[in-house]
Amino acid sequence: MNTETPAATSQNEDGDWKPLFDGQTISGWHTYGKSTAGQAWKAEDGTLYLDPKADEGSRGDLVTDEEYDDFHLKLDWKVAQNGNSGIIFYVKEDPAKYPNTYNSGLEMQVLDNEGHPDAKIVKHRSGDLYDLVTGSPENVKPAGEWNQAEIISKDGKLQLIQNGTQVVDTTLWDDNWKAMVAGSKFADMPDWGTFKTGKIALQDHGDEVWYRNIVIKEL
Repeated sequence: MNTETPAATSQNEDGDWKPLFDGQTISGWHTYGKSTAGQAWKAEDGTLYLDPKADEGSRGDLVTDEEYDDFHLKLDWKVAQNGNSGIIFYVKEDPAKYPNTYNSGLEMQVLDNEGHPDAKIVKHRSGDLYDLVTGSPENVKPAGEWNQAEIISKDGKLQLIQNGTQVVDTTLWDDNWKAMVAGSKFADMPDWGTFKTGKIALQDHGDEVWYRNIVIKEL
């Protein structure tokens, strides 16, 4: 793996940023639909690391204990060669109604664009609002290198930022949003894309992925 790292994400001087990961434990997170985090997600070398070789029973998407409405999320991520993951937000944790986090939440795609088959699908590349909006410009770094991601959602305005550049700017919940959802793979998922508060999830897609410097500001 390439070990190149960018400058660490820093908190603003106003003190409103809250760390979601202390760099040492998985406190504040749990596996979707469970009360604790499974062994597949490890706090390792200052990162949250997904070990896809872990026992299947310990696998699953990692979700925050808390819900958020208007927020600004920052984090760093890197993915293994041919890897796939995602940052999913506005997740409603109700496994009986929504079996997976993506059944309710929106996703900023995390992907090795050069190696994963999903990269051949429009709106499935790194930085895209998954299956809805193509991110532009495309500025993801290669597998094994750190990327910086930001998600800003306030009063229905959504911005996705990748490596310091805004790649998605859209509006949630209006008529145009409803039309986009109706034309997507989520069209038949009840309530998808309607929630204005929810949890944040890191996706277990079966590939090695690392996250770090995870902070959030409620807006």
